[in-house]
Amino acid sequence: MKGIYILLLRIKKDLNMRIGSLGIIHFSSGVYAYIGSAQNSLEKRIERHIKRNKKKYWHIDYLTTHKHVGIERIFYKHLGKEWEDRVALMINKHGRPIKGFGASDSKIDSHLFFIHDFKGFYDLLNNLGFSIINRKI
Repeated sequence: MKGIYILLLRIKKDLNMRIGSLGIIHFSSGVYAYIGSAQNSLEKRIERHIKRNKKKYWHIDYLTTHKHVGIERIFYKHLGKEWEDRVALMINKHGRPIKGFGASDSKIDSHLFFIHDFKGFYDLLNNLGFSIINRKI
């Protein structure tokens, strides 16, 4: 299975974290959406994100391994990699981008967004036909 996925994360308290080469970033408590792409083995990529103990390879690994951060929901859709940036730009309308996060191989500024318009965000995913992964996280 391949496609685009979105991790809906909850940061339970304000954090200042070193995120690889990005340096120290302040994260306000709240809900964030991270968009990624897996064009081979989407299931394995998602399983990796869910694991707490792992080598920190991607920016998102710094969040998913932190004790005050949890993955609340995972969405996915069978789309090509070219859709990753397109969907990120659409999510940008419903949140505030965290500059540089997860976008090292991208033409846009971020793949992580602090969500402030929940209704708009959920409507967007629904209109695009994203599915929710139904499994205990």
